[in-house]
Amino acid sequence: MRFAPSPTGALHIGGVRTALYNYLFARQHGGQLIFRIEDTDSNRFVPGAEEYILESFRWLGIKFDEGVSFGGDKGPYRQSERRPIYRQYVEQLLDSGKAYIAFDTPQELEAKRAAVPNFQYDATTRLQMRNSLTLSKDEVDQLIADGQQYVVRFKIERGEEILVDDLIRGEVRIKSDILDDKVLYKSADDLPTYHLANIVDDHLMEITHVIRGEEWLPSAPLHVLLYRAFGWQDTMPRFAHLPLLLKPEGKGKLSKRDGDRLGFPVFPLEWHDPKTGEVSSGYRESGYFPEAVVNFLALLGWNPGTEQELFSLDELVKAFDISRCSKAGAKYDYKKGIWFNHEYLLRKSPEEIAPLFAPFVLGNGANATMQQVTDVVRMMKDRVNFVSELWPLCSFFFFPPMEYDEKTVKKRWKDDSAQVMSQLADVLEGVEGDFTIEAQEPIVMQWIESQGYKLGDVMNAFRLCLVGEGKGPGMFDISAFLGKDETLRRLRRAIEVLG
Repeated sequence: MRFAPSPTGALHIGGVRTALYNYLFARQHGGQLIFRIEDTDSNRFVPGAEEYILESFRWLGIKFDEGVSFGGDKGPYRQSERRPIYRQYVEQLLDSGKAYIAFDTPQELEAKRAAVPNFQYDATTRLQMRNSLTLSKDEVDQLIADGQQYVVRFKIERGEEILVDDLIRGEVRIKSDILDDKVLYKSADDLPTYHLANIVDDHLMEITHVIRGEEWLPSAPLHVLLYRAFGWQDTMPRFAHLPLLLKPEGKGKLSKRDGDRLGFPVFPLEWHDPKTGEVSSGYRESGYFPEAVVNFLALLGWNPGTEQELFSLDELVKAFDISRCSKAGAKYDYKKGIWFNHEYLLRKSPEEIAPLFAPFVLGNGANATMQQVTDVVRMMKDRVNFVSELWPLCSFFFFPPMEYDEKTVKKRWKDDSAQVMSQLADVLEGVEGDFTIEAQEPIVMQWIESQGYKLGDVMNAFRLCLVGEGKGPGMFDISAFLGKDETLRRLRRAIEVLG
């Protein structure tokens, strides 16, 4: 199998899903996965795009067996480095009469389109054009000798039925009459187009299965005809065309504009466009775990036939069945992606999350040990979807409140709260030894009961004193973390400020 992106910019999340399905299918069948670069369109090449794509897969954990940067014995794996190979097969098609040379300029083609409604360069119009079918050999040779730019077009005959046996869509039958004579090669840059390059590469690299996006389904009949033209029918790969990823709202396919409008990434990594300077958000920089992104994408257009939703990459390899891929487009439920990230955050231990949270703690000026950071994560990680969301909820662990939330004060700070909190401070000051939950809780609870106080009133006021508002985990978790001295300091300051 192969995944063959073009280095024309950031890798769209739909391309990531295609690569993932190729990976799962290859691993499940003990196959090999090749990474190729389709850089035949030299005008659209973007510096840095190739490395961006490779880094995306490194982050996601999708591994290739051979290809660009991986090595292998079927290279080179960049199409721009395979010119002599393609030229040989272009000549083969020309010699066998399966293709022809066309000299029509862009201006001539545009004029034809303007003059003929729904003009298509095909069996009904090719003899009206300037090509090797209408010019003599001497004229053709002279034009080429004069440096006239040309393209090579595939000669598609009418009246043929083309069968595409698709692993997802079943048998798709197409009449050759509706196909145009596609350009296979351009002399301007001595490079083939996508259609020829992929067929030749897939054949020479012994590709047996091709999983690609639905947008390539219209080109499948042409590829079948090319395999026939070369006499390679017996080695033609099996095709599978994945459904499109659709907008979260409304109709149409997912675009970057949808992500910008609704606030979610459509690229695996942050992308800095070298041409425009525009910066686009990425899943990695937005705080998603790669495992969550992989799990989320795997279930867009495929279902395992069970209620299971959380899969490791190895579990996906075992469960993946391409026949369970949908033919219909998959709505891009980005909120489900957030849910997956939350679930993976819950699955990770505090020790795994702490190094990710530590930079936020340090960046906000807090001086904390890794153990303290880990303890905070243990108490608070189930409350967030992303590690970056922890700091606003957890800052009180590291800094005392400088002010107290007005609504919480109005609701929780009663006429006798200052007196009760002063008594609580005295009780806590009397706790001997380590200031643990186990040391504090029985003493405080006994004191509350002996005084006939309402537990909620005491604890809500206690929380306001230590936190500054009505949030956070259990009160004894907080006080144990802060320690006796800091707990008493915060209590007495709140009493003084709130009165």
